[in-house]
Amino acid sequence: MKGEQQVETALKSYEDVDSWKTVIFLYNAALKEVGTKLEILNEEFQHVHKYNPIEHIKTRIKTPESIVKKLKRYGYETSIENMVRYVNDIAGVRVICSFTSDIYRLAEMIGNQSDLKVLSIKDYIRNPKESGYKSYHMLVSVPIFLSDSVVDTKVEIQIRTIAMDFWASLEHKIYYKFEGNAPEYISRDLRECAKMVSELDEKMLSLNEAIQECIEHQANRDNMNDVLNNVIGSGPEQKSLDYAGKEN
Repeated sequence: MKGEQQVETALKSYEDVDSWKTVIFLYNAALKEVGTKLEILNEEFQHVHKYNPIEHIKTRIKTPESIVKKLKRYGYETSIENMVRYVNDIAGVRVICSFTSDIYRLAEMIGNQSDLKVLSIKDYIRNPKESGYKSYHMLVSVPIFLSDSVVDTKVEIQIRTIAMDFWASLEHKIYYKFEGNAPEYISRDLRECAKMVSELDEKMLSLNEAIQECIEHQANRDNMNDVLNNVIGSGPEQKSLDYAGKEN
């Protein structure tokens, strides 16, 4: 409850400013903090491993209409206090990766951030929703340093592959049109598409691993040739060895 109490204290500190604007200011600040962390982690990974686990990052603040609907669905009155206390995904970050292995690697990196507290994790990749939805959700709390206080603010981070994001985006649009009550045959087809997406992710991951093995094998072979050149030399005898190797 500490984070919620800090937000309420911050609201009192800005009594002359509209409460809604104050809350949104805090959530926007939290999105900037998390976004910067993710960009740095991605750049560090590129620097060390010559590879980017993140394809792209999307951020959003939940609309007032969506917040009100969620509070009503949970059975709470519409108020700023209830919004901060019970709606965990007001500030959302969606991180799109190439492969499922990137998702867990990135989640571990996020969890290792000393100034970021992981409040909860929902692994819908290993445990998909009944609809077929897959994603890795992390609810985190990030400190926002104001002029006279620090406010821990919640951000939901969703990490998924390109294929998972494609499916989830279409599923959201379809269910939005039917207001959450899509015909059974459409839900069934969506589940079938979710299986295809999973198979695609598995195939692309296997293909990527095979490519990496080929690259490592080629690098090892190049290194061996360099060693032979340095130790044996590149005189006539070495050329004879090379030709003999090619004939064999």
